[in-house]
Amino acid sequence: MFEKKIEFIAQEDYFNLKEDYPKPIKLNIPDWYKKLQHLPKGRTVKGCMPFLDTLTTGYVLHVPVSMVIAHNVRNEEKGHQDSFYFVGDFLYGFADAARININTDKPQVHPGHQVAGSPLLEKNKNLPLFKILNPWIIKTPPGYSCLFVPPLNNSDDRFSIIPGIVDTDTFDSHINFPFVINGDKYPSLETTIKKGTPYVQVIPFKRDNWKMEIKKISTKEIIKKTWSWGIDYLNIYKNKIWKKKSWK
Repeated sequence: MFEKKIEFIAQEDYFNLKEDYPKPIKLNIPDWYKKLQHLPKGRTVKGCMPFLDTLTTGYVLHVPVSMVIAHNVRNEEKGHQDSFYFVGDFLYGFADAARININTDKPQVHPGHQVAGSPLLEKNKNLPLFKILNPWIIKTPPGYSCLFVPPLNNSDDRFSIIPGIVDTDTFDSHINFPFVINGDKYPSLETTIKKGTPYVQVIPFKRDNWKMEIKKISTKEIIKKTWSWGIDYLNIYKNKIWKKKSWK
């Protein structure tokens, strides 16, 4: 089968570091999943191929520099709750980080009013949303876009990017990622997000036009389908429905 190609392109100095290259996200499967067993007397999500596909579809980006975060922590100088972060290990020694598109101690920020009324702002404790700068330009073949989401079923519990879709066949610049602190779990948070932390799942897809159709099915057909699924309940989806995908 003909393979489509996705390109990750970085400025030469950063590229030559050979650090935190994007990779197939199948190389980032969590240990807890690997340890599971799927048996007739103990079925688990290990036997759910749709779940496995979420862990193996597409590619993963890593945080390029560590970030020290103080979120919704009282700022004594200003006398109120604040949200800020700065880079903790910008060790590359480049005088101009802008040409690499990498965070320094002057982060880009989206003011909260840009998502006013959104659950995103409430989760972020009504504070500004900061942005992780991404050193990789991403290119796909004509007619293909990319969906960018936090790593599915394997995301960091402290923060997550705001998902988005970009037409990466025609967009020729860096795609940066605003993120939200998980204020539902951490009302205030002081932490370091370490360099190399997986934070974006990249899923390329072909753009198509779709039309919705709503139909009915007879009770007889429903019973027939249900009966056929019961014959091999342990691995029927894997054996009869699922198609193996290749991500290199």
